[in-house]
Parts: sequence; C-alpha cells; structure tokens
Amino acid sequence: MLSEIVDVAIVGAGPAGLASAIKAKEAGAERVVVIDRAEAPGGLLDQCVHNGFGLLYFQEDLTGPEFAYRLTEKALDLGVDMQLETMALALEPDKKLTVCSRKGIATLEAKAVVLAMGCRERTRESIMIPGERPAGIFTAGTAQRYVNVEGFIPGKEIVVLGSGDVGMIMARRLTLEGAKVKAVVEVLPYVGGLIRNEVQCLVDFDIPVLLEHTVIAVHGRQRVESVTVARITQDMEPIPGSEKAIECDTLLLSVGLIPENELSQMAGVRLDPLTGGPFVDEKRQTCVPGIFAAGNVVHVHDLVDYVTWDGEIAGSYAAQYALGRSQHKEHVLNVRPGEGIRYVVPQQINTETNAETAVLYARVKEPAENVLITVGDIFKRRFRAVKPSEMVRIELPTEELRKTSEDTVTLSVSH
Repeated sequence: MLSEIVDVAIVGAGPAGLASAIKAKEAGAERVVVIDRAEAPGGLLDQCVHNGFGLLYFQEDLTGPEFAYRLTEKALDLGVDMQLETMALALEPDKKLTVCSRKGIATLEAKAVVLAMGCRERTRESIMIPGERPAGIFTAGTAQRYVNVEGFIPGKEIVVLGSGDVGMIMARRLTLEGAKVKAVVEVLPYVGGLIRNEVQCLVDFDIPVLLEHTVIAVHGRQRVESVTVARITQDMEPIPGSEKAIECDTLLLSVGLIPENELSQMAGVRLDPLTGGPFVDEKRQTCVPGIFAAGNVVHVHDLVDYVTWDGEIAGSYAAQYALGRSQHKEHVLNVRPGEGIRYVVPQQINTETNAETAVLYARVKEPAENVLITVGDIFKRRFRAVKPSEMVRIELPTEELRKTSEDTVTLSVSH
C-alpha cells in the first residue's frame, strides 16, 4: 500500500474544499491535497447552470460552473494536488486517510485534515411515502443533473414535493423546457427556500403551491400515473376528506439535505444532533485536534458564498495547525441555541482569537418580523424579518467576548 505524508488533506472538491485548499496554500502549507470521487472539481456547481452565484463573494452574478471554474483555476495555479476519481474510505483520529483510486489503495498521513464532503438529498425512503414503486420518482438534484448535464428531461407532467431551493429551481427549469409543473407541495405553512427563488421560480412562472400539504400515496405500476396529496395537521397527519389526486408522470423530491459525516464519525468527531454536522469552534476545528470541517458538511448553508468563506476559515487554520502555529485556547465560550433558534454554528469560540470579530450563523424555528436577537449580554440587535430558510449572520466584537467570564451563552430570538 502506497503511503504519503502531506501537510493538509481536504476531502471534497466542492466550493468549501477548493476554498480550503486555496487558503491553506496561501497560509504557507506546502503539500496540499484535495480528494474527490468525481471526475472533475467543483462539486454540484457544474450542474447548477442558473445564475445567482458569487453575488457576495465575487461581487458578480455568475452561474455555478463559472463559480467553480474560478476557484479551480486559482487552486491549480497555487499548486494544489487534485486527486480526482478517488474515494476516501476511512479516516482515523491520528489524521491518517485511506483512499482508493485506479492506482489502488493508498494512505495519506496528514498533519491536518479538512472535511468538506457536503451533503446528500433525502430520498423517498427517508420520508416513507407509501404507495407503489414505479419509475419516475427522482430527487430534485438528480433531475437537475439529468437536465443540465446529461441532456434528458425526466418527465412531462411534474409534481414537486418540498419547496427547497433546488426543487423550486427545477420547477422553473422544467417549465422552461416545456414540461408542465402541476404543483409544488409543501408541508410547512410557508415556502421553505430563499425568497428570491420563491419569486423568480414560482411566482413569476405562475406555478401552483400547496402549503400545509404532502403526498400521501404514489400510483402507477410501470411509471408514475398520479399522486394523492392531502392537507395535514400541525402534527403532520393527513386530514380526512382533504385528499386530492394529481395526474402526473414524475414526482420530484426536494425534502431536505443530510450532511455527509460517515468519515467524521470514523475519526471520532462529535456530531451536533441539531445540525447533523460536527461541533466546531470559530476556526472550524472539530473536537479532534487537527481535523477541521467546512461548508455543508457542518450545516446546510443557503448560499455558496457562505460555503466558500467557511472553507477559507477551515483551510487557513488547518495550515496553521499543520505548520505548528496553532493558537492555544485560553478561554472557550460555548454558544447554545435558545428560544426560537433551531441551531447555531460555530458552537464554541475562543475569546482570545486574533480576529476582530467572531461570526455566528443561526437558523430560526419560524418566520417572524421585527424580532430581537440576543447573544447573552454580548450582542443585541433587532431584525426586520427572519425566516428558517435564510441564515441569520451575527458578528460578535472580540472586545465584548473578552469581557465575559461566562462559559456558556445562549442565542435567542424574541419579539
């Protein structure tokens, strides 16, 4: 078995992984390796041919492939080693990574590791939709790849279950390709994706939305022939008498994402049950020293720009760890979700950080207007509107952090 010693090994060549590699190189790491099972870097960006990427990071309106190309070119120019069509099989707590490629099985003995594996889609089995098992049921991301990369249209009459961003984007994409989107069905009392996607993909194309509804049955032997939808109670139970059949040949599922953390668990990384990703500090370091995590593997972000910035943080500090420049944690402040907050990341902050601010990302439990968000006695600010699908970004001044003697603070939302 081949063995190689590297400074920083990064698992995943999506925007978080590429940004990590770039920053690790710029921070002085000499041997930086990116592992990815795909044949090309960029993660899922290559199948996202719509625009809207990079408005914050590049201050330009780019498509997904354009965003990926810029990061890839910069990484290659810096001398990052891209090991593509390579599968990460195992990760040990001592940062030994076992990989498999056409060359065989090899090990990378890394001084620091960045986990940037992203997330996967929930399937029909995940949400247990009853009914027959015909062809014509796809996750929204799979349909996106079929249309934008492979050049196939999955169906002519579509029902979309879930109003996540990819589901809404595919409702528009398929409409533009001549398909008929019969309805977008959502269990929540509000659309679950970004407001801009709700307007640009559903409202502008007059696509019907059934809120507080779900699909309770799939019909068809060889191919989907129809689905039955029903209004649901607050306990997610179908209301008798509200059932309605919708004829269609395709059901797309946009019902949530799961961070890919099998490798994290192998390495003994502690996962947050609220996010499905690792507990991390402001450096994006996990509970295992020298193992960092960034992007959607930590929690599902709403913008690729935030994913990229997250990768930059992890890559920079991973390089410092590999080079022996890691800062000692003088005082760790734990941050926990409080009233009205679903989760907060990072979960720990070193109050002696050299940065001027520490940035928190949080998601609220429900939409609300004119709310007050507080972080202990450190931060207090009123927000005009908040929504679960759009992350709340909070900057905590380091000066205020150093004043606190508390070990734990709570992030809460109130009216």
